[in-house]
Amino acid sequence: MKSQLELTIDENGILNKVNVVPQSVHKIDVQKISGNALKVLEKLAEAGFEAYLVGGGVRDLLLEMQPKDFDISTNASPEQVMALFSNCRLIGRRFRLAHILFGREVIEVATFRADHQQGEGGEVEADGRILRDNVFGSVEEDALRRDFSVNALYYSWDDSTVIDYVGALEDLHDHTLRLIGEPLVRLAEDPVRGLRAIRFAAKLGFSIDSGTAAAIHEQAGLLRNIPPARLFEEVLKIFHSGHAVESLNLLREFDLLQYLFPDADRQLKSGDEDFKEFVYRALSNTDTRILSGKPVTPAFLYAVMLWSAVREKAAVYMEDEPPVPAILLAADEVTAKQLSYTSLPKRFSLPMREIWAMQPRLERYIGKRALRLLEGARFRAGYDFLCLRAAVNQDLQEKCRWWTDIQETNPVGTSKPAEPRKSQKSRRSSSRRRKAKE
Repeated sequence: MKSQLELTIDENGILNKVNVVPQSVHKIDVQKISGNALKVLEKLAEAGFEAYLVGGGVRDLLLEMQPKDFDISTNASPEQVMALFSNCRLIGRRFRLAHILFGREVIEVATFRADHQQGEGGEVEADGRILRDNVFGSVEEDALRRDFSVNALYYSWDDSTVIDYVGALEDLHDHTLRLIGEPLVRLAEDPVRGLRAIRFAAKLGFSIDSGTAAAIHEQAGLLRNIPPARLFEEVLKIFHSGHAVESLNLLREFDLLQYLFPDADRQLKSGDEDFKEFVYRALSNTDTRILSGKPVTPAFLYAVMLWSAVREKAAVYMEDEPPVPAILLAADEVTAKQLSYTSLPKRFSLPMREIWAMQPRLERYIGKRALRLLEGARFRAGYDFLCLRAAVNQDLQEKCRWWTDIQETNPVGTSKPAEPRKSQKSRRSSSRRRKAKE
């Protein structure tokens, strides 16, 4: 890839001119482009509109990665796009978009944006945050409105060229993430760009440009103004992308975790090594599952990140309450606080509570009670959580082994639990007790 990009950088400086790269140089494999995206590009072109493949899809193709999504930018308005495609729906108020549906695949089509201060479609808060960004413009203006330079590359369907208006190819060659324009202003417009920088840096293995990094540190507090629902979406993108461990490292480096998970941030900063290992093991397991194509759930992620706070508060409630009610009271308190930072739909918060409430029960396994837990809908998640805790707490390791054994000796649906295999330590203890009785 390096040799291809070097050919596109001339002595005059890529930042000072539009760089048009032919297919013979960029060597994008068209077979990697979604056939549905190509259909949309073709139909827009036939209707007389400009249309380009743009953003992360082009970036990933140049990096010889398989893009997950394919986005299109055009001079057609959202309404004109909708008139062309019967399988289209319009979404968004802040940023009006067209989604063209092909079964489970969605091709996102956006109209070229211009500076939000130039027309009636823009709305800005006093702190500079953009509330609506629906001022339409040219492709050149659109490039300047994008967040990072490497996300502002345009692939032309007409002649298969890649067009670079902002020095993106140089940054791609250097593996650098750089905000387009003045970093402080761009982060004030949308503070979530700081979180996006973390996500892209973790995914791509890129470094963050020094000016961009300084601005992320300086403008971090603006994340408090972002709606919790939007931050929940960012949490999923950050931690469920297959790069959660490196994402957490960067969130901590830039001190941004406090705006997503304040309780986890506090505990990590306190030097609690057990909690740190617990969290990192969980995220490593999550990365492995995602990269293996296995499902993951926000319920487990949130159960991990909030566990230390729940355990801490439950210890206080246990002075007057049994363990399970104490944990549920603590869960109410911790979850209420968390919801002021990121939202968490009930379809995830309820299973999260069940995972926590199951922990005391899993620690007190007795006869038929064990069988009832084994048949519960959340047993597997609760068991995984217990064994994750056991990895950093020796007192729980025998309990984890017990539940592992009982699943092997008692498949779900059997009438009564068999005795799980005893560990060598348990067998030696039993032998000593028999000899003492003799």
